[in-house]
Amino acid sequence: MNDPELFKKLDELIWEFRTKYKKTYYRLLSFWDKTDKTETLVVATHGIIKKTDKIPKAEIEKAKAIMKQYFEQKSKK
Repeated sequence: MNDPELFKKLDELIWEFRTKYKKTYYRLLSFWDKTDKTETLVVATHGIIKKTDKIPKAEIEKAKAIMKQYFEQKSKK
């Protein structure tokens, strides 16, 4: 189930998982690894504390760079 209060698609590859703890909003940027035909792995790239309404573009680009590195390392195994 896709709960819009918890999950938000930021672009075609990167998702945001949201939570609030002690009046502070936290965001985990993540992507899906669907290379295994039977299981899907959710990989969190990094987290930020929400200070604005939008996730900064630089944070999305950072998540994409980490995703690229992840798949490059995985393909070497």
